[in-house]
Amino acid sequence: MQDKTKTEHVGQSFGIRPEAVEFPMMSVISFVYICNALCPNCPYTNSAIRSDYKDTLIMGEDTFKIIADQCGEYNAWIRISGGGEPTLHPNAVELIEYAKKAGAKVGLITNGSKFTKENSIRLLEAGVDMIEFSVDAADPETYARARKGLDWEKLLQNVKRMVELRNKLKSPSKIIASGVNQKGVDIEMVAKFWEPIVDNFQKRKYLTWGINDPSNSADQTPYLPPEQMIPCPFIFERLNIDSRGKVMVCGFDIAAVTDMGNVHEKTIKDIWHGKGFEYYRKMHLQRRGHEIHLCKNCPDWKYRSWKHNYWKIVKNAEEKSKQKTDRLAIQDMEGCIADIDNTE
Repeated sequence: MQDKTKTEHVGQSFGIRPEAVEFPMMSVISFVYICNALCPNCPYTNSAIRSDYKDTLIMGEDTFKIIADQCGEYNAWIRISGGGEPTLHPNAVELIEYAKKAGAKVGLITNGSKFTKENSIRLLEAGVDMIEFSVDAADPETYARARKGLDWEKLLQNVKRMVELRNKLKSPSKIIASGVNQKGVDIEMVAKFWEPIVDNFQKRKYLTWGINDPSNSADQTPYLPPEQMIPCPFIFERLNIDSRGKVMVCGFDIAAVTDMGNVHEKTIKDIWHGKGFEYYRKMHLQRRGHEIHLCKNCPDWKYRSWKHNYWKIVKNAEEKSKQKTDRLAIQDMEGCIADIDNTE
């Protein structure tokens, strides 16, 4: 029997992805360090990292526009995530609109609590590429535990309205939901509940970032065999930027221990091609990533997949969105024909 890990996650070769040769495919930004929830699976809930950013709890407009302009030049992704709930940024909608006008792709990950009809329409008309609702539940009781502090009915209302508005406006935005496969949550039931509502549902691994308790995971099966020291794909496709503009080597480093440069001092392209990333890539390609202190202590490396990744999720969401749009078009056409028949 063929090794499932190898066929689904490892790939045939390793190295910088063709789309990332010039510029990273994605800049994952910590847009805010504030949140209106106390999710037990969140490393920020379980650490003092946010207090370290009390001087820069939200990303400044100048920092964001530097990132947006440079990502826009390469039509690269800005993934608005990390640190807290992005829609709590007072200028979230305006800055996302700016990024889209600059030519960047935008992926927004959100708990969905702060959407109104007005800001939903603006985001959809701006053409935000993907909106991911972190849901983690299929019922109000589970939601109250997994998404402590948030309101289940409001989530349902906001997600359904976003999908309805997207369809009405014929926006290209993909809308997905995601759930962390954690103890106390039936991830299959969550997927079954949300799949008919959104374009796609993503089952997420329970990550620890070296902070959370790994025993809370409901599925600790690795994507990459740890003993083989297979290179981590993140350093070959993306980078992370905090609210101050500091670039970290990867998403594991949410406390910004590494310093690859700052976007106020260097371009993202120069940082991407700098000695810091060069060193990490070289060590990983030599199967020596475990000799790097950060990587050696990364409990989530084994959950990085070369195939089951953001790009696959985007593709699946696009395909399912098109299928749903086609069905709606057929239903509209059938409705028109029925109206004509009824008038004859």
